[in-house]
Amino acid sequence: MTDTATDSLEALYKDFADLNMEGGWHRKFPALWPEPRRNFLPHVWHYADVKPILDRAGRLVDTTQAERRNLTMFNPVEGNIYSTVRTIVAAYQMIRPGEVARAHRHTPNALRLILEGEGTYTVVDGKQVEMRPGDVLLTPSWAWHSHANSGDVDCYWMDFLDVPLVHLLEPMFYEPHPQGLEPEVEVLETAPIAFAWKDTLAALDAEQERVGPGKPVSVELGPEKLDSIGLEMIRIPAGGSTEMLRTTANSIFAVVRGGGESEIDGETLPWAFGDTVAVPAWRPYRHRATEETVLLRVTDAPVFEKFGWLRTETL
Repeated sequence: MTDTATDSLEALYKDFADLNMEGGWHRKFPALWPEPRRNFLPHVWHYADVKPILDRAGRLVDTTQAERRNLTMFNPVEGNIYSTVRTIVAAYQMIRPGEVARAHRHTPNALRLILEGEGTYTVVDGKQVEMRPGDVLLTPSWAWHSHANSGDVDCYWMDFLDVPLVHLLEPMFYEPHPQGLEPEVEVLETAPIAFAWKDTLAALDAEQERVGPGKPVSVELGPEKLDSIGLEMIRIPAGGSTEMLRTTANSIFAVVRGGGESEIDGETLPWAFGDTVAVPAWRPYRHRATEETVLLRVTDAPVFEKFGWLRTETL
């Protein structure tokens, strides 16, 4: 005979729930859905708001408290306290004349876009290169890196790292340099990991000549690349607009030059020089320029490409 007290669905559910198991036929939350969900939010951080705060931090926070004086941008989605988009975090950083950030290395890949200031340099695995406004510089995973300001003005830049991806997958390692700084340094005029602004402009000009005047153009930064982060420079003429796209990749756009607005999933967000625009995955977006504009796109598309998950649509 069947014991109805122990053979009910309620008793069955309790028995396997007590084993930290769930029946696939009655999930509280679905494991599959027809398209990517809207989790992280479109958002803009304005450099004009951030710079005065960095300046105050420069007076109040010295290198004994924080060698890397930065402000990370966390997406305003509920429950998030760190990531800018799902897999990437962005930050503004400022270094004052005479300051040195000692060398360390870590699992996350990183890069920086220089906004303002002269006289700063970075050292990556013993190679030193100057950092100038508009330059983009890479710090590959597990590379020793430090930076310093030998000039006489404050320097500002933006950092981008795949720390949230590393947090998710959990292979995080971090190590300060045992000597503080790398003892042997070679000073270089150019380096494969440093994309000079003048070279970026030349590449954009060449692409403009190929496609014709009055159209947005883009170039991929390389050939040196980070395994998990893709980089693209986009130039939009005054009054111009990019196509409306959506993609499974997450993107952060930094305004290198110019001004305009982004339409993201029906929301219009204005931006200007130095601003940061978060475009989460699968949100339709396009950019419109009120003056000639150059945007740096930082994206996790290489991760999606490796797994065959990258999907991009023109709408």
